[in-house]
Amino acid sequence: MIYPDTFEEKIGFKEVRALLRERCLSSLGKECIEKVHFSSDTDEVNEWLEQVREFRAIQNSGIEMPLQYFFDVREAVARLRIEGTHLDEAELFDLQRSLDTIHKLVVFLRGNKDEETEEKNDRKALRRLTDDIKTFPELVRRIGQILDKFGHMRDDASPELARIRKELAKAEGSISRTLWSILRSAQSEGLVDKDVSPTLRDGRLVIPISPALKRKIHGIVHDESATGKTVFIEPTEVVEANNHIRELEAQERQEIIRILTEFSKEVRPHIEDIVDSYSLLATIDMIRAKAELARTIGGIELEVSKKPLIDWTRAIHPLLMLSLKKQNREVVPLDIRLENNNKEAKASYGRLMIISGPNAGGKSVCLKTTGLLQYMIQCGLSVPMSERSRAGIFRHILIDIGDEQSLENDLSTYSSHLLNMKNMMRTADDRTLLLIDEFGTGTEPQIGGAIAESVLEELWKQKAFGVITTHYQNLKHFAENHEGVVNGAMLYDRHEMRPLFRLEPGRPGSSFAIEIARKIGIPERVINNASEIVGSDYIQSDKYLQDIVRDKRYWESKRQAIHQHEKRLEVQGEKLDTDIEEIEKERKKILRRAQEQAAELLNETNRRIENAIREIREAQAEKERTRIVREELNEFRKQITTDDTRGLMSEEDFERKLRQMEERKARKAKRKEEKSKNATVSEPSGSAKTAVSANAKSAVPITVGSAVRMKGLSTVGKVESIEGKSATVIFGDIRTKVKLELLEATETPKRDIAVPGRVSRLAREAIDTRKLSFRQDLDVRGMRGDEALDRVMHFIDDAILVGMTPVRILHGKGNGILRQLIRDYLSTVPNVTRFRDEHVQFGGAGITVVEL
Repeated sequence: MIYPDTFEEKIGFKEVRALLRERCLSSLGKECIEKVHFSSDTDEVNEWLEQVREFRAIQNSGIEMPLQYFFDVREAVARLRIEGTHLDEAELFDLQRSLDTIHKLVVFLRGNKDEETEEKNDRKALRRLTDDIKTFPELVRRIGQILDKFGHMRDDASPELARIRKELAKAEGSISRTLWSILRSAQSEGLVDKDVSPTLRDGRLVIPISPALKRKIHGIVHDESATGKTVFIEPTEVVEANNHIRELEAQERQEIIRILTEFSKEVRPHIEDIVDSYSLLATIDMIRAKAELARTIGGIELEVSKKPLIDWTRAIHPLLMLSLKKQNREVVPLDIRLENNNKEAKASYGRLMIISGPNAGGKSVCLKTTGLLQYMIQCGLSVPMSERSRAGIFRHILIDIGDEQSLENDLSTYSSHLLNMKNMMRTADDRTLLLIDEFGTGTEPQIGGAIAESVLEELWKQKAFGVITTHYQNLKHFAENHEGVVNGAMLYDRHEMRPLFRLEPGRPGSSFAIEIARKIGIPERVINNASEIVGSDYIQSDKYLQDIVRDKRYWESKRQAIHQHEKRLEVQGEKLDTDIEEIEKERKKILRRAQEQAAELLNETNRRIENAIREIREAQAEKERTRIVREELNEFRKQITTDDTRGLMSEEDFERKLRQMEERKARKAKRKEEKSKNATVSEPSGSAKTAVSANAKSAVPITVGSAVRMKGLSTVGKVESIEGKSATVIFGDIRTKVKLELLEATETPKRDIAVPGRVSRLAREAIDTRKLSFRQDLDVRGMRGDEALDRVMHFIDDAILVGMTPVRILHGKGNGILRQLIRDYLSTVPNVTRFRDEHVQFGGAGITVVEL
């Protein structure tokens, strides 16, 4: 039950219905909007809301829904029940397009019957609308054979019509040629102006001519212009032809009527089903209007529960929102909760809420917002509020808002309120929502407040739900002594003397009568006199109430600020923990990388030192060669260290190592000498032969092309040129200048079969030479692809030769072409175990690290 009859007008639903009508595509939808009604059936309400939810989901998905042609031809189709009647061409064209839309909608909503798609599952409520709907694709196809795409009768709609129109076109062409011939002749004689052309009067082709010359052309005068300066003559030569055309046009109309009549016979058996099918168009148009309104007001579709319940967060009055939006203002949202509460008598919510506060403070807006939104929900409409909100179903919504006085029924304002109270007490139950504005007003305050409290007691016993606004103190105290009843205050800023339009549950509100009177400008003596009349106790209690509300607002704001601060600290703490974890990971990576680099550096350093010692040893500790090796070693030390020499031998360690090497060499030479003596005793001829051979070799002169070696070394080179006391010698791939006194002639080494299990001294020295000059990084940035690839091939070969891993190739990021080309090559090299991007801190994707 909805009470009173003017309920929709009082809460503003009449305007909501008008907004829905504006968004309809056709009269079908508007007719359906008029039938939107309040329902207390939970399943029905949820079905309505689900339809809107699914429709909005389709809109948001971007899927095209067939909504092109919404024409209401039910009346024209119903007329076909009478034998011999037919639809005209325009009606038939509308029927074709609307039936086609119905068919496409049914196919769209039903989907593929053989496949359970996700889209089909998301349209269950809309698909249920098509259960009893029949479609007529064959009739649509037949109409397409009769009408063209512009809705005109096709020439080939029947053989007879095609013949008539062909003959008509031929006759019109013949008349046109005859008229033009007569007209040109008249123009040449000066009877008609040069710019005149044949025109049409009463469906007949005629020639315009001056009245003074009308007898010059034989024919029938059909009309004259409004000024009388022109008459229209049908020449005698075309009268018969025009008569023939009129006959053909009559035959054409008769044939069109015959075709339409015959087609109507095909439609007649399906009239009832066709008319019923238009209910789908009407319903879809209505649902679309609901979805459009929801988008306009920012509404959502709640899942409604069966029990009576209001638990709304950030609820907004839609009409007030649209009105204030035009003024670039915003509505203050409403948080309200009405729910059974039997556990905590002092809870901040209950079944009944008594709202108090200053005039123009938003009490009535709060009440009307509650009534309108609940009514909209139970009419299947979206409502503007937070998605955290909950809603239930009420069987009755009863309101007492405004002045219902009636001169006809001899009702005063207070009498009308009492009549409403009587009806409410008669109807109220545990599924009733009461909305009462300014409860108890309209009569003497003391008795009015007493009656209001008594009525409220009765409604409380009936377990009704409700929102009640009042200024009476006794009603504010009522909530303190009755379980399920709570006070609510509309907040007011005492400092700025303005309402805040916010509902604060759990505390009664002050009317701020003294403050408002003072703000308006009532003389202070009048205010003081009023204060004395009501007594200091009332003034003090009202003041205490204001202070309580003010303090609660203050501490509430403090609590919210602390809560926000805690949340912010929590978020920052989580972020800090994450950052620390990331830093720790990076630290471990950097340490691991540093350890790898230190190991590489140590290996390289040790190789350098060993090579230096070996060269000094092989040079027989020659001072010049030792000095050069020391300088190279010191240069290497400078390259790899800045403030210390970690990873290299100190000078003292190097001297000690050198002394140990010389001592080992002396011991080795002594052992060799002892062996030689023993060999001399046993084989004197062999020793003599060796000595002679050695002396002979030392006497061989060194010329260009000679095979030579450095004294004390076994590496054989070839003399390229001689300049003074120096010679340019090629050792393998190395060209160097050496003093002649350090060289001795030798035989060219035979490149013979290598001894298994042994590496030649020449290969070892070549590898050692490569190690000394090898760098682990190769930079090919800015090179062409073939040039870069050639450098990479040699670089990888050298790395494999000297046993250096890992190595790095700097190619840059760019478009990634050079990077891909290099990595394609690396994937073909068997010695490459894997390759990867460098760590992001050391170059990332711009560097490829190759492990061999």
